[in-house]
Amino acid sequence: MSQDAIRIEGLRKTYAGHRGQSPKEALKGVDLTVPQGSVFGLLGPNGAGKSTLINILAGLVIKTAGKVEIWGFDQDENPRQSRAAIGVMPQELNLDPFFTPRGALDVQAGLYGVPRSQRRTDEILELIGLSDKGDAYARSLSGGMRRRLLLGKALVHNPNVLVLDEPTAGVDIELRQMLWANVRKLNEQGMTIILTTHYLEEAEEMCDEIAIIDQGEVVARDSTANLLGRLDGKCMVIQPDSPTEVLPQAEGIEASRRPDGAIALSYRSHATTAEQVLNAVRAAGISIRDVRTEQADLEDVFLSLTGSN
Repeated sequence: MSQDAIRIEGLRKTYAGHRGQSPKEALKGVDLTVPQGSVFGLLGPNGAGKSTLINILAGLVIKTAGKVEIWGFDQDENPRQSRAAIGVMPQELNLDPFFTPRGALDVQAGLYGVPRSQRRTDEILELIGLSDKGDAYARSLSGGMRRRLLLGKALVHNPNVLVLDEPTAGVDIELRQMLWANVRKLNEQGMTIILTTHYLEEAEEMCDEIAIIDQGEVVARDSTANLLGRLDGKCMVIQPDSPTEVLPQAEGIEASRRPDGAIALSYRSHATTAEQVLNAVRAAGISIRDVRTEQADLEDVFLSLTGSN
């Protein structure tokens, strides 16, 4: 057994063209590993290939070429074992409105061959905060409750790997916090989490490692800290002791004034030190009342690598 929860080598997927359109290559030879026990972020602009990759992992899309291993099981050689090792919480609310949450979890467990004596229906209902709604029809649940139920369905067979596809898209703050509390709890229990999200601050806070996909290729893969370290752009924000029309001027420093009267000084830390920035401020005759620094965040890294919003 390797120490990787997921191992992907040379993964390709080409969709046939329709009505005279050219075939679309959604994945172009992706190589990727996800360490066991990690919270791994999978980011990329719309159409980058994230959903195709997830659907291949889930066994919903047949790959064109390449190798996929889930928890040590080759998807081609051991399809049942590899599929049993992964649970997917989809982005779409695909629930049968005539099932209760309890019934939906039982049916899902049955599909995975979980014996009745080993089903954890009540435990999962409590985890996702639906114990009091266990016998209500799914059609009567709010959108947030339905999304919780999707998480529960992904957990019925106790998978080693949990994939969350845009889990907090369009949900309120309370539900988002509940989902992340559950994710942290599951990860602490040893479950590997793969997360796709458009909320970059969530990926920055939650993920140990991140891979960025663009146009069917992995353009970056590193620890979250190292990815942020790729950008050495910093900004020192000075609050003058009194209003001033003067802006500091020095090589390697770009100064601008903010609406509140603060002066923003942008610089590259590899070429310019904070002391040099402060010297430029003093040389301009500016007395400092307050000072703080701002660093690049994950969104800056994302934009620099993909050129996308």
